[in-house]
Amino acid sequence: MPNAAKQTLFLYSTTVSDIGTVRSNNQDSSFAGERLIAMCDGMGGHAGGDTASTIAIRSLAHIEQDDEQSSVEAVAQMMETSVMAAHDAIVGKAKHERKLAGMGTTVVAVALVSGYWVLTHIGDSRAYLLRDGKLSRMTTDHSYVQHLIDTGRISPAEARNHPQRNVVMRVLGDFDIDPHPDIAICEAHPADRWLLCSDGLCGVLEDSTIEEMLSTVSDQEECAQRLVSMALKAGSTDNVTAVIGDATLALDADAFDLPHQTPLVGGAASASLETIADIMHKPVASAPVLRAGKNSPAQRAAALIQGAVHAGKDKVAKEEEQGPKSRVAQPSQVREENGEIPNTDTGEIPVVKKRDGRISADPNDPEVAKAIQREQAQQKRAHRKCVHLSRLGIIVGIVVIIAALVGLAFAGYRWSQTKYYIGEHDGVVSIYQGVPTNVFGVELSHAIQDTDIKVSSLPQSWRDQLHDGITVDSLDEARSHVKLIEQEMKNFKATERANNKGSTDSSDSKSASPSASPSASSSASPSASGSASPSASPSAASSPAALRVPLVPISGVAAWSADVWVVIG
Repeated sequence: MPNAAKQTLFLYSTTVSDIGTVRSNNQDSSFAGERLIAMCDGMGGHAGGDTASTIAIRSLAHIEQDDEQSSVEAVAQMMETSVMAAHDAIVGKAKHERKLAGMGTTVVAVALVSGYWVLTHIGDSRAYLLRDGKLSRMTTDHSYVQHLIDTGRISPAEARNHPQRNVVMRVLGDFDIDPHPDIAICEAHPADRWLLCSDGLCGVLEDSTIEEMLSTVSDQEECAQRLVSMALKAGSTDNVTAVIGDATLALDADAFDLPHQTPLVGGAASASLETIADIMHKPVASAPVLRAGKNSPAQRAAALIQGAVHAGKDKVAKEEEQGPKSRVAQPSQVREENGEIPNTDTGEIPVVKKRDGRISADPNDPEVAKAIQREQAQQKRAHRKCVHLSRLGIIVGIVVIIAALVGLAFAGYRWSQTKYYIGEHDGVVSIYQGVPTNVFGVELSHAIQDTDIKVSSLPQSWRDQLHDGITVDSLDEARSHVKLIEQEMKNFKATERANNKGSTDSSDSKSASPSASPSASSSASPSASGSASPSASPSAASSPAALRVPLVPISGVAAWSADVWVVIG
């Protein structure tokens, strides 16, 4: 057999992807071109898996249109860079849209360059190579059950029904795991046949069944159709995707009718054909849909519900037999000439319009790489700005709160200085401005006027009230109360002197008339004015004199009694 590396090989490929019988949307994405075939199995919910797999296909699509004379090493590096760019794009989009958090995708892709196959792989999607009638699995699943198989804990047969068979250990996306793909290079041979498939296919079909189909069905599309149909009939509950690529030997590389095809895009990525056409700068087409089972009663009922009944039974039967036509998308230059609105959405991968008018989203393109760096720098600046604004907002909030507290404290202090009370200061009765309290150790009052009234000379009940503070509404009222206290003190002292004098006279009378009745002391009756009655019995000197002293009437103190008894003697 001639050496394939010295001959010109071409890749001819096709793909079929189906939503399956259980899922509500197709999260697989596939690509089948002349230099590249790829398959991505998305994960992360209804809105996330299809987005992640589409971004990965977009990131790899540029390899299809790159210079065919590229070296094998350059293409291998390019594929790894493209996969890592897809990872960054998926993570970036997940951060921008919360509903996409946790999305990710597997990747398996094969490129033909200079007579060699360059394979990149991450996740549990698989690549099979049929060479000389023998099937070889070219990838190792990055899954938990594969780890159990490698460590001898379970057998491959047990892995097929293991409850954690869908747990992947390496994948692209919004996860804290290693996103670097495996890269392999092998020599290409004429008649090599590749199968790239999701676990919806290889998870239910035995390798022997896959080998038989790849060996016996030469037509690519028919082979892909049968594999997907068999997987669904075998009970697959996942999306099912198959990509088949054949190496074709061209004996005359300069011949006019060389193998040629329009790249096909299947699954979720087919919803954005224009974007992929812009990346590749050439037309792309949607992949053929699964034809098997189109005549089932359930599908005919769905067609009736969707309005197909209005087209007539003959037309429906014809469409079911032929299947929907493939949609072709032109690059932006052609769309602009046709008056169509250009679509430059490539997820998180920037689109750059080059000087020659072409649009590129190739992460290996220097201009695109610079655009990525500029976007990352802008994002960092925006993030720093948001952080600074957040910090500034917090600081301003704290300053406002402190200012409000200071304002409240100042207003409270100003209010307190409109109040007055009578209290004790340095042993004398004094007038205070403020309120008799403190806040956090700060006194809200100060003495503004001292009197000559000694607190020690006052009755105990007066002292207690002075200790608590006798609150008044104004300075004049405070001064009036002080004068009242002074007047009452004078009356109290005058009465005390009169009582003392009466006590002395009583003692003298007792010595002069010893026969006086001792019980007369109980007849002593203080007058309403607080002084002893002049007609009191002399025998009253045998017991202390009782003096009624009225308390100072203080407004606002309802608890005070009308008078108090002070015992003298």
